Amino acid sequence: MLILGLESSCDETAAALVTGDRRILAHRLAGQEAAHTPYGGVVPEIAARAHVEALMPLVEGAMADAGVSLRDVDAIAATAGPGLIGGVMVGLVTAKALALAAGKPMVAVNHLEGHALSPRLADPDLAYPYLLLLVSGGHCQLLEVRGVGDYRRLATTIDDAAGEAFDKSAKVLGLGFPGGPAVERAAALGDPRAVPLPRPLVGSGEPHFSFAGLKSAVLRAHEAGIHSAEDIAASFQQAVVDCLIDRTRLALRRADRPTALVVAGGVAANAAVRGALTALAAQHDLPFVAPPGWLCTDNAAMIAWAGAERFAAGLTDPLDVPARARWPLDPTAEKARGAGVKA
Repeated sequence: MLILGLESSCDETAAALVTGDRRILAHRLAGQEAAHTPYGGVVPEIAARAHVEALMPLVEGAMADAGVSLRDVDAIAATAGPGLIGGVMVGLVTAKALALAAGKPMVAVNHLEGHALSPRLADPDLAYPYLLLLVSGGHCQLLEVRGVGDYRRLATTIDDAAGEAFDKSAKVLGLGFPGGPAVERAAALGDPRAVPLPRPLVGSGEPHFSFAGLKSAVLRAHEAGIHSAEDIAASFQQAVVDCLIDRTRLALRRADRPTALVVAGGVAANAAVRGALTALAAQHDLPFVAPPGWLCTDNAAMIAWAGAERFAAGLTDPLDVPARARWPLDPTAEKARGAGVKA
């Protein structure tokens, strides 16, 4: 089985070819950091235009790298949401055109499912069900991953995602874009105990996440002018880690006999987050699984792999499948108390 995957949900354009036995034959990615840096964040219209310009050259390059043509592909998978709707539409329409032209099946992939299943691409021994901390720029959730298309949400964010808090804090501190790696670099030079920052909801028994208050506290600490940017960054990163560990510990008590503790999403590339989760998994006698750093951030290999899992299960989509700005993995989950539309 050979799947072509396309990703364009935010500010990374990517194409990949992945086999059913987990071989990544090719992966090409074009970032947009230079285009968005002057604005300190992703501008949706600029992102969509960049996807239009980059996607087909990436597809052609990936197929050349793998030494295959479109006729060799068994199915074409593309992110159909959630994400910035302009970018999602670029990738999905491209996949539809390729599928129609080549007479191939198409698989519309939930971007969150791409993250959720990416650890299985990296680790063939990872079996269902596992407890997943999905932590990225747009999402912060704890999920029981019970099978392809089968998810039980245990927690979500009631306001900002952890990755968004990283990006906004980096902007406040003048650390640059993208914010996650910038904060991590600065934090390595600072004291995580220097700045007394809040840990929202820690110890409350509330299952969900909240980072808006922490983000505001970073702004106030910066405006006070007492602490260095490095100390604020280190203290902020430690506060995020403490929140993630507290919520994940609670979810482990509520999960139904998970096979492993798993992390995915862009923030999963953070070494402090990984280290704390590794220790937490050991305390519960569970394996800890995390994809390589490049597979945690947005990429097309995870979309191709999710497409492969869905295709193997007989799940394909018609060419009129819509692009979606929002698309929950667990549509039956109750809305979190106080949550906004992103939750």
